[in-house]
Amino acid sequence: TRTKSADVERADSGIGQMPARKWRNRASETLSSLQAWEAHRPCTDCGERDLPVETDVQNCNQRRADLCEKCHKRRTERKESVLEFVNTEASYGEDLRIIKEEFYLPMQAAGLLSQEQLQGIFSNIQELIDLNESFLEILQEEIDQAFDQGDNDLMTVCIGEIFLEFVNMLPAFQTYCLQQSSSVNMLNALEKEKELLRIFLNVSQNDNTALRRMNLRSFLMAPLQRVTKYPLLLSRIIKATTEYHPDHSSLREAKSRIESHLEHINMKTKQEGNTWTLRSFRQDSKKKREVINIEMRETALKTVGWLREETRFVMEGSLQLAQPPDGQWVKKGSKTLKFQNMQVLLLVNMKRVSESSLESAEPGPVKDAVLVLIRDKNNGKFHLLREPLRLSNCIVSTDPDCDDTFELIEIRREAFVFRDSDRARTHHWFRQIRRYSRELGSWKKRRNALPNIMISTPHTRP
Repeated sequence: TRTKSADVERADSGIGQMPARKWRNRASETLSSLQAWEAHRPCTDCGERDLPVETDVQNCNQRRADLCEKCHKRRTERKESVLEFVNTEASYGEDLRIIKEEFYLPMQAAGLLSQEQLQGIFSNIQELIDLNESFLEILQEEIDQAFDQGDNDLMTVCIGEIFLEFVNMLPAFQTYCLQQSSSVNMLNALEKEKELLRIFLNVSQNDNTALRRMNLRSFLMAPLQRVTKYPLLLSRIIKATTEYHPDHSSLREAKSRIESHLEHINMKTKQEGNTWTLRSFRQDSKKKREVINIEMRETALKTVGWLREETRFVMEGSLQLAQPPDGQWVKKGSKTLKFQNMQVLLLVNMKRVSESSLESAEPGPVKDAVLVLIRDKNNGKFHLLREPLRLSNCIVSTDPDCDDTFELIEIRREAFVFRDSDRARTHHWFRQIRRYSRELGSWKKRRNALPNIMISTPHTRP
């Protein structure tokens, strides 16, 4: 009986002898190629293909299989540098707590010194303690999270980004450093004058094991030593961090910011006639510009009287300013105006959502916004052109016929015309200033946020 073709069960591969042999040869070649690639696989950090084949199982477990020897060493150095940064921050915090708990509080409780004298010696030590605790808490959380996620090399820990978030701690260091000389002089004078204070300090140094036989003066130097060590610690992390790492640029920015602040502290120290200075740093044009910016921000903050923690600097830089004599200057063109160079800072005062602490509070809605106009340096100091312009009392506008400028009119007072050397930059200034003027202006509640046409000012134009 003939069997139907559909019922025949084949026992071979169905592709014949020759194709099967070729397939096996191709599979063997593919396997060889995979093994060769595995032997020379690219490093995940640098992309090089110089990975040796590990024959020792122990060595293979010690070194990441997807890293070359150079990158493995770099990761190890980076991890050690990151841990050094965090551990030394913790040690610095412990010294701050010793200053408060072993010196400040006992001296206060025993009445050895008045509150004014304690303030003179210990300066803003409480502010430094609060900043250190917040900073260290975030650092430790990042370390713990990295280990929990299996990141044993701590590659996901971004010290630079965290440091820039806490950049407000640098002015606190500045306050302490600038008062250090007077603090030590006061301590020396009081120690000679008050016998009980001298006895307390001697007994504490010799009998209090928490002090490690160090005196109060040594502990008072801890903030100065810490702030000058930040650039070194950041440099070590930068050296061990590949340029492709997401934190590389933030690390460099953090190092530049701290060096600029140290240069500014040195400059202020010399201006006040003190003989000591912090360690000097090479000053390039960028750092010099940043030092000037720091000084201008201090001038602006002192002028408006806001808390540093509630203040945000939105924009700052050089602008050209003119005050038109009448409202017809647009028809004549901006070339008829006489411009002068001016340093301009746009500051906003933010409400805090949380009242638990100033440093940890989240910024909320804008309470106020001002433009601070500062003349270029004269005799080594900055001088204000006038009192700050409150944007809640200003109307900002531009005209198509003069698109390289914008006008700011202070209601019932003056009018100003601003421009930048770069037209795009001028437009950016205009958008930012107009935004806060519209948000805060009391006139926005009338006429669907249109300015009151009955406002009598000679500078208002249709």
